Amino acid sequence: MAPRVAIIGAGFGGLCMAIRLEKAGIRTYSVFEKADDLGGTWRDNTYPGAGCDIPSHLYSYSFEKYTSWTRRYPEQPEILGYLHHCADKYGVRRKIRLRTEVRRAVFEGGAWHITTSSADGARTETFDVVVMAVGQLNRPRLPDISGMEDFEGVSFHSARWNHDHDLTGRRVAVIGTGSSAAQLVPRVAERAAHLYLFQRTPNWVIPKPDAVFGPVARLAFRFVPGLQRAYREWIYRYAEGTLYPALARGWSEGLLRQRALRHLRDQVPDPGLRAKLTPDYPPGCKRVIIDSSFYPALSRPNVSLVTDPIARITPKGVETGAGTYEVDTIVYATGFKSTEFLTPMEVIGREGRSLHERWKDGAEAYLGISVPGFPNLFMLYGPNTNLGHNSIVFMIECQVAHIMACLPYLGRSGPIEVRPEAMAAWRRQLDAAMSRMVWGAGCRSWYKTADGRVTNNWPGPTTLYRRLTARPPEPAYQPVGAG
Repeated sequence: MAPRVAIIGAGFGGLCMAIRLEKAGIRTYSVFEKADDLGGTWRDNTYPGAGCDIPSHLYSYSFEKYTSWTRRYPEQPEILGYLHHCADKYGVRRKIRLRTEVRRAVFEGGAWHITTSSADGARTETFDVVVMAVGQLNRPRLPDISGMEDFEGVSFHSARWNHDHDLTGRRVAVIGTGSSAAQLVPRVAERAAHLYLFQRTPNWVIPKPDAVFGPVARLAFRFVPGLQRAYREWIYRYAEGTLYPALARGWSEGLLRQRALRHLRDQVPDPGLRAKLTPDYPPGCKRVIIDSSFYPALSRPNVSLVTDPIARITPKGVETGAGTYEVDTIVYATGFKSTEFLTPMEVIGREGRSLHERWKDGAEAYLGISVPGFPNLFMLYGPNTNLGHNSIVFMIECQVAHIMACLPYLGRSGPIEVRPEAMAAWRRQLDAAMSRMVWGAGCRSWYKTADGRVTNNWPGPTTLYRRLTARPPEPAYQPVGAG
Protein backbone atom coordinates (compact mmCIF):
# COMPACT_ATOMS: atom_id res chain seq x y z
CA MET A 1 0.00 0.00 0.00
CA ALA A 2 1.34 3.42 -0.94
CA PRO A 3 2.18 5.67 2.01
CA ARG A 4 0.00 8.65 2.80
CA VAL A 5 2.31 11.66 2.52
CA ALA A 6 1.71 15.19 3.78
CA ILE A 7 3.90 17.82 2.12
CA ILE A 8 3.88 21.17 3.89
CA GLY A 9 4.77 24.05 1.60
CA ALA A 10 4.43 24.53 -2.16
CA GLY A 11 7.69 26.21 -3.09
CA PHE A 12 10.66 24.65 -4.87
CA GLY A 13 10.97 21.92 -2.22
CA GLY A 14 7.32 20.94 -1.90
CA LEU A 15 6.79 20.86 -5.65
CA CYS A 16 9.93 18.78 -6.17
CA MET A 17 8.73 16.22 -3.61
CA ALA A 18 5.26 16.09 -5.16
CA ILE A 19 6.65 15.66 -8.67
CA ARG A 20 8.94 12.82 -7.59
CA LEU A 21 6.01 11.05 -5.95
CA GLU A 22 3.96 11.48 -9.12
CA LYS A 23 6.79 10.13 -11.26
CA ALA A 24 7.02 7.11 -8.94
CA GLY A 25 3.28 6.47 -9.26
CA ILE A 26 2.58 7.45 -5.64
CA ARG A 27 -0.48 9.69 -5.62
CA THR A 28 -1.57 9.30 -2.01
CA TYR A 29 -0.20 12.69 -1.01
CA SER A 30 -1.46 16.18 -0.25
CA VAL A 31 0.41 19.48 -0.42
CA PHE A 32 -0.60 22.04 2.20
CA GLU A 33 0.05 25.69 1.39
CA LYS A 34 -1.01 28.47 3.74
CA ALA A 35 -0.87 31.19 1.06
CA ASP A 36 -3.22 31.67 -1.86
CA ASP A 37 -0.72 30.53 -4.50
CA LEU A 38 2.23 28.22 -4.90
CA GLY A 39 5.80 29.49 -5.26
CA GLY A 40 7.17 29.99 -1.73
CA THR A 41 9.73 32.79 -1.56
CA TRP A 42 9.15 33.60 -5.24
CA ARG A 43 5.49 34.23 -4.50
CA ASP A 44 6.22 36.34 -1.43
CA ASN A 45 9.08 38.55 -2.67
CA THR A 46 7.62 40.84 -5.30
CA TYR A 47 9.63 43.98 -4.53
CA PRO A 48 11.02 45.96 -7.48
CA GLY A 49 14.04 44.18 -8.92
CA ALA A 50 13.46 40.89 -7.09
CA GLY A 51 15.49 38.15 -8.71
CA CYS A 52 17.97 35.33 -8.25
CA ASP A 53 21.75 35.48 -7.99
CA ILE A 54 22.13 31.92 -9.31
CA PRO A 55 21.97 31.51 -13.11
CA SER A 56 18.59 30.34 -14.35
CA HIS A 57 19.79 27.15 -16.02
CA LEU A 58 21.13 25.95 -12.65
CA TYR A 59 18.38 27.44 -10.50
CA SER A 60 15.91 24.93 -11.89
CA TYR A 61 15.13 21.23 -11.60
CA SER A 62 17.53 18.83 -13.30
CA PHE A 63 14.54 16.92 -14.69
CA GLU A 64 12.87 20.05 -16.10
CA LYS A 65 15.63 22.11 -17.63
CA TYR A 66 13.28 24.56 -19.34
CA THR A 67 14.37 26.26 -22.54
CA SER A 68 12.40 29.48 -22.18
CA TRP A 69 14.62 31.41 -19.75
CA THR A 70 15.01 34.93 -21.16
CA ARG A 71 18.12 35.93 -19.20
CA ARG A 72 21.05 34.46 -17.33
CA TYR A 73 19.84 35.68 -13.94
CA PRO A 74 16.06 35.31 -13.77
CA GLU A 75 13.78 37.83 -12.09
CA GLN A 76 10.93 36.93 -9.78
CA PRO A 77 8.06 36.76 -12.31
CA GLU A 78 10.00 34.36 -14.52
CA ILE A 79 10.94 32.03 -11.65
CA LEU A 80 7.37 31.99 -10.38
CA GLY A 81 6.21 31.25 -13.92
CA TYR A 82 8.65 28.32 -14.09
CA LEU A 83 7.19 26.84 -10.90
CA HIS A 84 3.66 27.17 -12.27
CA HIS A 85 4.85 25.50 -15.47
CA CYS A 86 6.26 22.56 -13.48
CA ALA A 87 3.11 22.20 -11.36
CA ASP A 88 0.98 22.01 -14.50
CA LYS A 89 3.28 19.80 -16.56
CA TYR A 90 3.63 17.15 -13.85
CA GLY A 91 0.01 17.27 -12.69
CA VAL A 92 0.61 18.22 -9.07
CA ARG A 93 -1.51 21.36 -8.94
CA ARG A 94 -4.63 19.33 -8.24
CA LYS A 95 -3.03 18.02 -5.04
CA ILE A 96 -2.22 21.46 -3.58
CA ARG A 97 -4.56 22.79 -0.91
CA LEU A 98 -4.15 26.54 -0.93
CA ARG A 99 -5.06 28.81 2.00
CA THR A 100 -4.64 25.82 4.33
CA GLU A 101 -2.17 26.31 7.18
CA VAL A 102 -0.71 23.44 9.16
CA ARG A 103 -0.84 24.36 12.83
CA ARG A 104 0.11 21.10 14.52
CA ALA A 105 1.71 17.76 13.67
CA VAL A 106 1.59 14.97 16.28
CA PHE A 107 3.02 11.45 15.96
CA GLU A 108 0.76 9.01 17.73
CA GLY A 109 -0.28 5.42 17.15
CA GLY A 110 2.32 4.91 14.43
CA ALA A 111 1.11 7.80 12.27
CA TRP A 112 1.17 11.58 12.00
CA HIS A 113 -1.94 13.57 12.80
CA ILE A 114 -1.93 16.90 10.98
CA THR A 115 -4.18 19.70 12.19
CA THR A 116 -4.90 22.45 9.68
CA SER A 117 -6.87 25.66 9.64
CA SER A 118 -8.60 27.17 6.63
CA ALA A 119 -11.73 29.09 5.74
CA ASP A 120 -13.64 25.88 6.45
CA GLY A 121 -12.30 25.72 10.01
CA ALA A 122 -9.91 23.37 11.79
CA ARG A 123 -9.42 19.82 10.56
CA THR A 124 -7.22 16.87 11.58
CA GLU A 125 -6.06 14.22 9.10
CA THR A 126 -3.79 11.19 9.37
CA PHE A 127 -0.66 10.56 7.30
CA ASP A 128 2.16 8.02 7.35
CA VAL A 129 4.87 10.47 6.29
CA VAL A 130 5.33 14.21 6.75
CA VAL A 131 7.69 16.23 4.55
CA MET A 132 8.36 19.75 5.83
CA ALA A 133 9.09 22.00 2.84
CA VAL A 134 8.62 25.44 4.39
CA GLY A 135 12.17 26.65 3.72
CA GLN A 136 14.39 28.90 5.81
CA LEU A 137 13.47 32.36 4.50
CA ASN A 138 9.71 32.55 4.88
CA ARG A 139 9.05 34.66 8.00
CA PRO A 140 10.04 38.34 7.66
CA ARG A 141 12.07 39.77 10.51
CA LEU A 142 11.37 43.32 11.60
CA PRO A 143 14.08 45.16 13.57
CA ASP A 144 13.70 46.05 17.22
CA ILE A 145 13.74 49.85 16.92
CA SER A 146 11.77 52.00 19.33
CA GLY A 147 9.03 54.15 17.86
CA MET A 148 8.22 51.98 14.85
CA GLU A 149 4.54 51.97 15.72
CA ASP A 150 4.52 55.79 15.92
CA PHE A 151 5.55 56.38 12.30
CA GLU A 152 2.83 58.37 10.53
CA GLY A 153 3.83 57.38 7.00
CA VAL A 154 3.66 54.02 5.22
CA SER A 155 5.99 51.21 6.25
CA PHE A 156 6.35 47.58 5.22
CA HIS A 157 8.85 44.74 4.95
CA SER A 158 10.46 44.10 1.57
CA ALA A 159 8.95 40.59 1.49
CA ARG A 160 5.46 42.07 1.97
CA TRP A 161 5.73 44.81 -0.62
CA ASN A 162 2.89 47.34 -0.68
CA HIS A 163 2.16 47.67 -4.39
CA ASP A 164 -0.70 50.08 -3.71
CA HIS A 165 1.77 52.64 -2.38
CA ASP A 166 3.30 54.61 -5.26
CA LEU A 167 6.88 55.61 -4.47
CA THR A 168 7.08 58.23 -7.20
CA GLY A 169 8.23 61.52 -5.66
CA ARG A 170 8.41 60.02 -2.17
CA ARG A 171 11.10 60.40 0.46
CA VAL A 172 11.99 56.80 1.23
CA ALA A 173 14.06 55.17 3.97
CA VAL A 174 15.38 51.69 3.27
CA ILE A 175 16.69 50.01 6.41
CA GLY A 176 19.09 47.15 5.69
CA THR A 177 21.70 46.53 2.99
CA GLY A 178 21.48 42.79 2.25
CA SER A 179 20.58 41.07 -1.00
CA SER A 180 17.00 42.35 -1.12
CA ALA A 181 18.07 45.95 -0.55
CA ALA A 182 20.77 45.67 -3.22
CA GLN A 183 18.09 44.66 -5.72
CA LEU A 184 15.33 47.08 -4.78
CA VAL A 185 17.39 50.25 -4.09
CA PRO A 186 18.29 50.92 -7.77
CA ARG A 187 14.65 50.54 -8.84
CA VAL A 188 13.24 52.68 -6.02
CA ALA A 189 15.91 55.35 -6.53
CA GLU A 190 14.67 55.86 -10.09
CA ARG A 191 11.26 56.94 -8.77
CA ALA A 192 11.80 58.43 -5.33
CA ALA A 193 12.45 62.11 -4.70
CA HIS A 194 15.11 61.00 -2.23
CA LEU A 195 16.18 57.64 -0.84
CA TYR A 196 18.06 57.22 2.44
CA LEU A 197 19.75 53.84 2.79
CA PHE A 198 20.55 52.99 6.41
CA GLN A 199 23.53 50.66 6.65
CA ARG A 200 24.70 48.91 9.81
CA THR A 201 27.38 46.77 8.15
CA PRO A 202 28.60 46.96 4.54
CA ASN A 203 28.48 43.85 2.34
CA TRP A 204 30.95 42.38 -0.08
CA VAL A 205 29.60 42.83 -3.59
CA ILE A 206 30.83 41.22 -6.79
CA PRO A 207 29.69 41.90 -10.39
CA LYS A 208 26.61 40.24 -11.81
CA PRO A 209 27.41 39.29 -15.41
CA ASP A 210 23.82 39.24 -16.56
CA ALA A 211 22.87 38.54 -20.16
CA VAL A 212 19.65 38.41 -22.14
CA PHE A 213 18.95 35.22 -24.06
CA GLY A 214 17.51 36.21 -27.42
CA PRO A 215 15.44 33.99 -29.73
CA VAL A 216 18.51 32.39 -31.32
CA ALA A 217 20.04 31.45 -27.95
CA ARG A 218 16.76 30.04 -26.68
CA LEU A 219 16.34 27.98 -29.84
CA ALA A 220 19.89 26.69 -29.45
CA PHE A 221 19.24 25.66 -25.84
CA ARG A 222 16.12 23.87 -27.03
CA PHE A 223 17.35 22.06 -30.12
CA VAL A 224 21.16 21.69 -29.98
CA PRO A 225 21.78 18.30 -28.34
CA GLY A 226 23.57 18.56 -25.01
CA LEU A 227 24.01 22.36 -25.09
CA GLN A 228 21.81 23.14 -22.11
CA ARG A 229 23.23 20.23 -20.12
CA ALA A 230 26.80 21.38 -20.83
CA TYR A 231 26.00 24.99 -19.93
CA ARG A 232 24.36 23.94 -16.66
CA GLU A 233 27.32 21.70 -15.82
CA TRP A 234 29.79 24.51 -16.52
CA ILE A 235 27.94 26.89 -14.16
CA TYR A 236 27.81 24.22 -11.47
CA ARG A 237 31.50 23.31 -11.75
CA TYR A 238 32.57 26.95 -11.67
CA ALA A 239 30.58 27.62 -8.49
CA GLU A 240 31.83 24.45 -6.86
CA GLY A 241 35.44 24.80 -7.92
CA THR A 242 35.92 28.55 -7.45
CA LEU A 243 33.34 30.01 -5.07
CA TYR A 244 33.22 27.21 -2.50
CA PRO A 245 37.01 27.25 -1.80
CA ALA A 246 36.72 30.96 -0.97
CA LEU A 247 34.16 30.18 1.74
CA ALA A 248 36.39 27.39 3.06
CA ARG A 249 39.34 29.82 3.41
CA GLY A 250 40.96 28.13 0.44
CA TRP A 251 42.92 29.17 -2.63
CA SER A 252 40.26 31.50 -4.11
CA GLU A 253 39.56 33.56 -0.96
CA GLY A 254 42.04 36.25 -2.03
CA LEU A 255 40.66 36.27 -5.57
CA LEU A 256 37.13 36.86 -4.29
CA ARG A 257 38.32 39.73 -2.12
CA GLN A 258 40.27 41.30 -5.00
CA ARG A 259 37.31 40.97 -7.35
CA ALA A 260 34.98 42.64 -4.85
CA LEU A 261 37.39 45.47 -4.10
CA ARG A 262 37.98 46.08 -7.82
CA HIS A 263 34.22 46.14 -8.39
CA LEU A 264 33.84 48.69 -5.59
CA ARG A 265 36.68 50.83 -6.94
CA ASP A 266 35.35 50.73 -10.49
CA GLN A 267 31.78 51.63 -9.58
CA VAL A 268 32.19 54.08 -6.67
CA PRO A 269 34.48 56.98 -7.59
CA ASP A 270 33.97 58.90 -4.33
CA PRO A 271 36.63 57.75 -1.82
CA GLY A 272 34.51 58.75 1.17
CA LEU A 273 31.55 56.69 0.00
CA ARG A 274 33.86 53.87 -0.98
CA ALA A 275 35.29 53.76 2.56
CA LYS A 276 31.80 53.44 4.03
CA LEU A 277 31.09 50.52 1.68
CA THR A 278 34.28 48.58 2.44
CA PRO A 279 33.70 45.65 4.83
CA ASP A 280 36.11 44.91 7.67
CA TYR A 281 35.43 41.17 7.71
CA PRO A 282 36.38 38.32 5.32
CA PRO A 283 34.33 37.81 2.13
CA GLY A 284 31.70 35.15 2.69
CA CYS A 285 31.28 35.84 6.41
CA LYS A 286 27.91 37.25 5.37
CA ARG A 287 26.11 36.40 2.15
CA VAL A 288 28.10 37.86 -0.74
CA ILE A 289 25.92 40.12 -2.92
CA ILE A 290 26.08 39.56 -6.67
CA ASP A 291 24.93 42.79 -8.29
CA SER A 292 26.10 45.39 -10.80
CA SER A 293 23.51 48.13 -10.26
CA PHE A 294 23.63 48.62 -6.49
CA TYR A 295 26.82 50.70 -6.28
CA PRO A 296 25.91 53.06 -9.15
CA ALA A 297 22.56 53.73 -7.46
CA LEU A 298 24.37 54.90 -4.32
CA SER A 299 26.17 57.55 -6.35
CA ARG A 300 22.93 59.13 -7.55
CA PRO A 301 22.32 62.69 -6.26
CA ASN A 302 18.97 61.63 -4.77
CA VAL A 303 20.46 58.75 -2.73
CA SER A 304 22.18 59.09 0.66
CA LEU A 305 24.01 56.30 2.49
CA VAL A 306 23.55 56.70 6.25
CA THR A 307 25.93 54.78 8.51
CA ASP A 308 25.10 56.42 11.85
CA PRO A 309 23.24 53.94 14.10
CA ILE A 310 19.48 54.38 14.19
CA ALA A 311 18.31 55.68 17.57
CA ARG A 312 14.56 55.51 16.98
CA ILE A 313 11.75 55.87 14.50
CA THR A 314 9.84 59.12 14.91
CA PRO A 315 6.38 60.00 13.57
CA LYS A 316 8.07 61.85 10.70
CA GLY A 317 11.10 59.71 9.95
CA VAL A 318 14.28 58.05 11.21
CA GLU A 319 16.46 59.52 13.94
CA THR A 320 20.17 58.87 14.37
CA GLY A 321 22.79 60.49 16.59
CA ALA A 322 23.52 62.90 13.73
CA GLY A 323 19.94 64.07 13.24
CA THR A 324 16.51 63.12 11.91
CA TYR A 325 15.78 62.11 8.32
CA GLU A 326 12.24 63.05 7.39
CA VAL A 327 10.58 60.46 5.16
CA ASP A 328 7.08 59.38 4.27
CA THR A 329 7.90 55.72 3.53
CA ILE A 330 10.02 53.14 5.36
CA VAL A 331 11.02 49.84 3.75
CA TYR A 332 12.42 47.28 6.16
CA ALA A 333 14.86 45.17 4.13
CA THR A 334 15.88 43.38 7.31
CA GLY A 335 15.76 39.73 6.29
CA PHE A 336 14.01 36.79 7.84
CA LYS A 337 13.75 34.77 11.04
CA SER A 338 16.06 32.26 9.43
CA THR A 339 17.10 30.26 12.50
CA GLU A 340 13.53 29.63 13.73
CA PHE A 341 12.95 26.46 11.72
CA LEU A 342 9.33 25.27 11.29
CA THR A 343 7.99 28.06 13.50
CA PRO A 344 5.14 28.61 14.36
CA MET A 345 4.04 25.00 13.79
CA GLU A 346 3.86 22.76 16.82
CA VAL A 347 5.60 19.44 16.08
CA ILE A 348 5.29 16.62 18.62
CA GLY A 349 7.21 13.40 18.05
CA ARG A 350 7.38 10.04 19.72
CA GLU A 351 6.71 9.97 23.48
CA GLY A 352 5.32 13.50 23.37
CA ARG A 353 8.63 15.19 22.51
CA SER A 354 8.42 18.75 21.24
CA LEU A 355 10.71 19.45 18.29
CA HIS A 356 11.09 23.08 19.25
CA GLU A 357 12.06 22.10 22.78
CA ARG A 358 14.67 19.74 21.35
CA TRP A 359 15.93 22.63 19.22
CA LYS A 360 16.06 25.21 22.02
CA ASP A 361 19.84 25.52 21.55
CA GLY A 362 19.63 25.58 17.75
CA ALA A 363 18.05 23.44 15.05
CA GLU A 364 19.84 20.33 13.83
CA ALA A 365 18.96 17.28 11.77
CA TYR A 366 20.76 14.31 10.22
CA LEU A 367 21.67 15.39 6.67
CA GLY A 368 19.46 18.38 7.45
CA ILE A 369 16.56 15.98 6.87
CA SER A 370 15.72 13.77 9.88
CA VAL A 371 15.63 14.06 13.69
CA PRO A 372 15.80 11.17 16.22
CA GLY A 373 12.50 10.65 17.98
CA PHE A 374 10.45 11.99 15.06
CA PRO A 375 9.65 8.97 12.89
CA ASN A 376 8.80 9.39 9.21
CA LEU A 377 9.34 13.15 9.48
CA PHE A 378 11.61 14.61 6.80
CA MET A 379 12.71 18.14 5.98
CA LEU A 380 13.66 19.86 2.75
CA TYR A 381 16.03 22.84 3.00
CA GLY A 382 16.38 22.02 6.67
CA PRO A 383 19.14 22.89 9.15
CA ASN A 384 22.66 23.23 7.71
CA THR A 385 21.65 22.83 4.08
CA ASN A 386 21.69 26.44 2.91
CA LEU A 387 24.39 27.40 0.41
CA GLY A 388 26.49 30.50 -0.07
CA HIS A 389 27.92 29.50 -3.43
CA ASN A 390 25.63 27.23 -5.44
CA SER A 391 22.00 26.36 -6.21
CA ILE A 392 19.73 25.32 -3.36
CA VAL A 393 17.63 23.47 -5.93
CA PHE A 394 20.53 21.00 -6.25
CA MET A 395 20.43 20.39 -2.49
CA ILE A 396 16.64 19.97 -2.51
CA GLU A 397 16.86 17.33 -5.23
CA CYS A 398 19.45 15.43 -3.16
CA GLN A 399 17.13 15.54 -0.15
CA VAL A 400 14.10 14.41 -2.15
CA ALA A 401 16.10 11.48 -3.57
CA HIS A 402 17.07 10.50 -0.01
CA ILE A 403 13.46 10.59 1.16
CA MET A 404 12.34 8.54 -1.83
CA ALA A 405 14.96 5.92 -0.91
CA CYS A 406 13.54 5.81 2.63
CA LEU A 407 9.97 5.10 1.54
CA PRO A 408 10.49 1.42 0.60
CA TYR A 409 12.35 0.86 3.88
CA LEU A 410 9.53 2.22 6.03
CA GLY A 411 7.09 0.28 3.86
CA ARG A 412 8.83 -2.94 4.95
CA SER A 413 9.50 -2.14 8.60
CA GLY A 414 6.88 0.40 9.57
CA PRO A 415 7.78 3.87 10.92
CA ILE A 416 11.52 4.60 10.94
CA GLU A 417 13.67 7.22 12.60
CA VAL A 418 17.30 8.18 12.41
CA ARG A 419 19.53 6.46 14.97
CA PRO A 420 20.85 8.67 17.81
CA GLU A 421 24.40 7.48 17.10
CA ALA A 422 24.03 8.49 13.43
CA MET A 423 22.88 11.92 14.57
CA ALA A 424 25.82 12.21 16.97
CA ALA A 425 28.29 11.25 14.23
CA TRP A 426 26.68 13.80 11.90
CA ARG A 427 27.02 16.50 14.54
CA ARG A 428 30.73 15.75 14.96
CA GLN A 429 31.23 15.84 11.19
CA LEU A 430 29.46 19.20 10.93
CA ASP A 431 31.43 20.71 13.80
CA ALA A 432 34.73 19.67 12.25
CA ALA A 433 33.75 21.09 8.87
CA MET A 434 32.41 24.32 10.38
CA SER A 435 35.77 25.08 11.95
CA ARG A 436 37.23 25.50 8.46
CA MET A 437 34.57 27.87 7.13
CA VAL A 438 34.77 31.65 6.88
CA TRP A 439 31.52 32.23 8.79
CA GLY A 440 32.95 30.76 12.00
CA ALA A 441 34.10 32.74 15.02
CA GLY A 442 33.98 36.52 14.70
CA CYS A 443 31.28 36.66 12.02
CA ARG A 444 27.73 37.92 12.50
CA SER A 445 25.13 36.87 9.96
CA TRP A 446 21.66 35.40 9.51
CA TYR A 447 23.34 32.00 9.33
CA LYS A 448 23.73 31.98 13.13
CA THR A 449 21.66 31.84 16.27
CA ALA A 450 22.01 34.57 18.88
CA ASP A 451 24.67 32.53 20.72
CA GLY A 452 26.75 32.07 17.57
CA ARG A 453 25.82 28.57 16.42
CA VAL A 454 25.64 28.14 12.65
CA THR A 455 22.32 26.40 11.99
CA ASN A 456 21.71 27.33 8.37
CA ASN A 457 24.71 26.70 6.13
CA TRP A 458 26.20 23.54 4.69
CA PRO A 459 29.97 23.59 5.37
CA GLY A 460 31.10 21.35 2.53
CA PRO A 461 31.05 20.97 -1.23
CA THR A 462 27.71 19.98 -2.72
CA THR A 463 29.37 16.98 -4.35
CA LEU A 464 29.97 15.61 -0.84
CA TYR A 465 26.37 16.26 0.16
CA ARG A 466 25.16 14.37 -2.91
CA ARG A 467 27.30 11.36 -1.97
CA LEU A 468 26.08 11.41 1.63
CA THR A 469 22.38 11.64 0.76
CA ALA A 470 22.76 8.90 -1.88
CA ARG A 471 23.83 6.29 0.69
CA PRO A 472 21.30 3.53 1.49
CA PRO A 473 19.19 4.67 4.46
CA GLU A 474 19.25 1.42 6.47
CA PRO A 475 22.52 1.93 8.39
CA ALA A 476 21.44 5.37 9.66
CA TYR A 477 17.76 4.63 10.28
CA GLN A 478 16.01 2.10 12.49
CA PRO A 479 12.40 0.98 12.98
CA VAL A 480 10.60 2.78 15.77
CA GLY A 481 11.30 1.05 19.08
CA ALA A 482 14.50 -0.61 17.88
CA GLY A 483 17.75 -0.12 19.74
